[in-house]
Amino acid sequence: MTGVPASAAGGSSGARRAAAGPAGRSRPGGNPGGEAPLTPVSGGTADSAAGGVADGIPGSTPHGVSRAVPSDDGGDGDGHPARGKKIAAAAVNQASVWNIANLLTMLRLVLVPAFVALMLADGGHDPAWRSFAWAAFAVAMITDLFDGHLARTYDLVTDFGKIADPIADKAIMGAALICLSVLEDLPWWVTGVILGRELGITLMRFLVIRYGVIPASRGGKLKTLTQGVAVGMYVLALTGWLATLRFWVMAAAVVLTVVTGLDYVKQAIVLRRQGIAERKAALEEMEA
Repeated sequence: MTGVPASAAGGSSGARRAAAGPAGRSRPGGNPGGEAPLTPVSGGTADSAAGGVADGIPGSTPHGVSRAVPSDDGGDGDGHPARGKKIAAAAVNQASVWNIANLLTMLRLVLVPAFVALMLADGGHDPAWRSFAWAAFAVAMITDLFDGHLARTYDLVTDFGKIADPIADKAIMGAALICLSVLEDLPWWVTGVILGRELGITLMRFLVIRYGVIPASRGGKLKTLTQGVAVGMYVLALTGWLATLRFWVMAAAVVLTVVTGLDYVKQAIVLRRQGIAERKAALEEMEA
């Protein structure tokens, strides 16, 4: 047998007695025929002397040679994670910033100054320029509907998207409302109510995030849609019954803005109370 000393291959009587148990049977872990155990070949992890386990995998390879078995988390078999996979994952995460969802968010950010320029062009009351401004606003609102859906559906959520998406939403809506109020097409109090609610709820979400996340409600989504339609109608130079219609659409948007804002405040208060109660219970349990 290759790699086995001659004396062991021949099998001394002492070796045979050590390997054999009562009634001449081999003991667990012994080699048949009284052969001495083979030394594991260098390059693999040695089996455990107690159970013959190599790297946590029961059993051993033929002739006692241990193999490095890759772990489930991409390790190298010795319990160390594969560096190459970590580097590759980091590269993928960095490259994922330039996905379609983030590109739509960036487009919406670029459209904000373009919208303002079109809205205020030629004194801000030219129907043609207002139509171009409406087109920019409409594209921005449509991309707002798709970028979040794409990010969640195709696992394209990134830190950049989490920060830039709400900023782009507030920027385009705020720019439109302020421009309309500057041009005296929309009362300032309407702009103040809508922007105050949006900024206040955003700040409140950050304040209670330690206790949990306030999910978007159906009323909030309906509010966003109604605001977009109302502001879009005000951006256009409408006359007649359409001008009357946009007034009522904006009134509905203001009502939904206030009602959903109060609902979010209620949810935040309940969430905070629950969080405080859970922390207090946890502390009492630890002290007990």
